[in-house]
Amino acid sequence: MEQRELVVVGAGPGGYVAALKAAQLGISCTLVERAEVGGTCLNRGCVPTKSVLHSAEIFAQAKEAALFGVRIPEASVDFSAVRDRAQEVVGRIRDGVESLLAANGIELVRGEARIAPGPLVKVTCQDGDERVFSAHDVVIATGSEPALPPIQGLDGPRVMTSDGMLSDVPCVGSLVVIGGGVIGVEFASAYADFGAAVTVLEALPRLLPTLDRELGQSLALALKKRGCTVCTNALVREVRNETDGAVVVYESKGEVREVRADAILVATGRRCDVASLCADGLELACEQGRIVVDGQLRTSVPHVYAIGDIAAGGLQLAHVASAQGIAAVSAIANVPCEIDLACVPSCVYSNPEISSVGMSEAEAKESGIEVQVGKYLMTGNGKTVIAGMDRGFIKVVARADDGVVVGAQLLCGRATDLVGELALAIARGMTADEAASVIRAHPTFEEGVGEALEAVFGCAVHSLPKARKAVSR
Repeated sequence: MEQRELVVVGAGPGGYVAALKAAQLGISCTLVERAEVGGTCLNRGCVPTKSVLHSAEIFAQAKEAALFGVRIPEASVDFSAVRDRAQEVVGRIRDGVESLLAANGIELVRGEARIAPGPLVKVTCQDGDERVFSAHDVVIATGSEPALPPIQGLDGPRVMTSDGMLSDVPCVGSLVVIGGGVIGVEFASAYADFGAAVTVLEALPRLLPTLDRELGQSLALALKKRGCTVCTNALVREVRNETDGAVVVYESKGEVREVRADAILVATGRRCDVASLCADGLELACEQGRIVVDGQLRTSVPHVYAIGDIAAGGLQLAHVASAQGIAAVSAIANVPCEIDLACVPSCVYSNPEISSVGMSEAEAKESGIEVQVGKYLMTGNGKTVIAGMDRGFIKVVARADDGVVVGAQLLCGRATDLVGELALAIARGMTADEAASVIRAHPTFEEGVGEALEAVFGCAVHSLPKARKAVSR
């Protein structure tokens, strides 16, 4: 039996950040990981996906280079090189994380962990040895994995999850994406830019159903413009695996239809494995397959915390896991944590990029909040025109009575970089007037944020005037 102050199970973006925060606060920490440091996000998710998307963006730009006075006789894609580049990026970042852990004196144990009453953490190490840690506190940060829906034929050789797509980065002429959420539309966007014939099948009425309606509708139009077929309200019935491809059978508008493709990506959600974590005698309260936690990330078992995808109630996002890791360790150390876990930006790295934070206009109205909305079309933004980007927008939602910003939605160039400014405004309770008062550099995409904030009051300088009188401040 080895005594430890803190044991963190899982070295993804939640677990390794929790361990680093513990080291900063003077808490000795052991970090247990059964696979690679960095978890799904770094090794099979966020980072390699964005590397592939960046390669696709460069190829798309190369095909249109003549518009900018650059002659490229013939651009082509080397998919093995795209894969190698993604893995090189992953390796560099993973090495950096491991160096940080070592520099902070964090013990890294590689093996499979189970948690027993005590709390105890029993680890079956990769070398076959077993170690048992008696911990004052335990943080569970084991993440999630792709989930396959109960559809016949998904065990075929041409059917992949996001894990398989990123390990192979296959060269395919046609791709069917089952699921129009974030993962699905990102891969659809990448392969559309690579020149594949892409079909997206989404069971709900629009793409990105958890985000503002206009974002999903606008992205669908952008994908269609680039040659994608987007079918919503589409229920997949089965997949037939044939020698020269796979056929997806789905129902839409009362008709049964078929689409053939070289490969099928299933992107319908993720699941957590709580059962394998718990040794006999330990029962963690769960809700829909995730561990129930309170406001300080404490589970139903004393001194056991859960963060990231496996914690119920939170968004399954890497930056949420990291923030929760800091919050949980701060609670353990009994020190204040000023991170606002309620103000979380969501990002989609499609082409065009999408980001959202806080309330949409519809959500505000459902909550009984009267709002004013400022919207700026990025066709008037100089950097957007210079970059030759398609039509986009930035939308700001503010309370009507006091002008406090409560939400923002962006579909434009560098949307995922711009959203942080608006997240800060929401987290700090700033009014649109206060947030708009900052002078923004020209020409930048960020100018669009200022214009959208000014538009809340009908005062955006670079927008056509409206017939109604501007709202007085």
